[in-house]
Amino acid sequence: MNLTNRIKFLRQLKGDISQEQLAQMIGCSRQTIISIESGCKNPSVELALKLSHALNTPMDELFALEENPEKEKFCRKIAAFFKCR
Repeated sequence: MNLTNRIKFLRQLKGDISQEQLAQMIGCSRQTIISIESGCKNPSVELALKLSHALNTPMDELFALEENPEKEKFCRKIAAFFKCR
């Protein structure tokens, strides 16, 4: 499963808040916001809560788990293979 987010969409919806402004609001770097928005990095629970508060959006509307059935199937096959050894 992949963690997806709607940070960029909500930044734009809430008056076009820049990445830099959001970073300052929650006490992190702009690069951290970029990494989270792009899905390269998952936020800590603390950072996710700060993002939720800053964007005035419930966590379950800000973040979601995206299932990837093919990846899940592949991972189960790998796990089964190593259990047999």
